[in-house]
Amino acid sequence: MKGIGTDEDAILMLLTARSNQQRQEIKAAFKKAHGKDLVKELKSELGGKLEDLIVALMTPPASYDANELHKAIKGAGTDDNVLIEILASRTPEQMKEIIKAYKKDHGGKLEKDIMGDTSGHYQRMLVILLQASREEGVDESKVEKDAKELFAAGEEKFGTDEDKFINILGNRSVEHLRKVFIAYKKIAGCDIEESIKGECTGNLENVLLAVVKCVKSVPAYFAECVHDSMSRAGTDDETLIRIMVSRSEVDMVDIRTHFKRMYHQSLYTTIQEDTGGDYQKALCYLCGMD
Repeated sequence: MKGIGTDEDAILMLLTARSNQQRQEIKAAFKKAHGKDLVKELKSELGGKLEDLIVALMTPPASYDANELHKAIKGAGTDDNVLIEILASRTPEQMKEIIKAYKKDHGGKLEKDIMGDTSGHYQRMLVILLQASREEGVDESKVEKDAKELFAAGEEKFGTDEDKFINILGNRSVEHLRKVFIAYKKIAGCDIEESIKGECTGNLENVLLAVVKCVKSVPAYFAECVHDSMSRAGTDDETLIRIMVSRSEVDMVDIRTHFKRMYHQSLYTTIQEDTGGDYQKALCYLCGMD
C-alpha cells in the first residue's frame, strides 16, 4: 500500500488465499510492525463493494455474523432475509459464538433485540433457532408421529396449527427431521416445502422453508441463495458478499457442486458474468475454479 496507488491484486491474492485465522494474525503483525490498523488502512485505499468484501474477510466469523444481524435489526426496517439466513443455517456452536460476539461488539442481547423487532409465530421460530438446542439423534418411535402431526396441523386441517410446525421443525435433530420429511411425503403425497408454501405466508413461511432446506442440505440452500442474489435485475451484492465470505472456509466446494447441478453453470462463471473489476477477482478467488 506504500506509494501511489494500491496493488489491489496483491492484496486480493494474499487475503483471499488465507484462512480467517491467518488474516487475524496478519492484522496483528501489521499493527505491531507499523503501529496502524490494517483494516482502516485498507478502507482508506479501497472503495465500494471491494472495500465491503475485504473488510468482511478481515472480520472474525462470529463477529461478522453478529455485525450482519445487528445491521439487519437496527437499520431502517428489519432485513428479515439476513435474520432467516443466519439463524437457519448456523451450527449450535456457531450460534453460541455469535451471541457472545453480539454482546461484546454491540453491548446488547441478540435475543432481546430480535424480539423487539419481530412478532408472532415468526418471532417464536427465530427465538427457538437462537437457543441452538435441538434434540440429539433420531427417535424412531417419533418419526411417524411427527410426520402425522405435521400433516394434521396443515394439509388435513382448515387453517394451520403453526405452533406444531414451529415446535417440530425448531427442536428435532437434523437427522430426525430428514426421516420425518420422508415419512411426510408418503402420508401427504407431496414434499413438506409444498405444504409450508400452501399453509403459511410471509416471514413465517420463509423461515420454515429455510429451516427445511438447511435440514436437507446447507450447501444446496446456499447455492440457491447465491444464485438468487445474482439472478435479480441488479446484483444483491450484500447477500453475495455475505455468502461468499461466510461459507468460503465451510462448504464452498459443496456449494459449487450443488450450484452446477441445480443451474447447469458453474458458480465461478456466473460470478464472472455478473460482477466486474477487482471485486470480481476477489469473489472468484474465494469461489475457486470448478
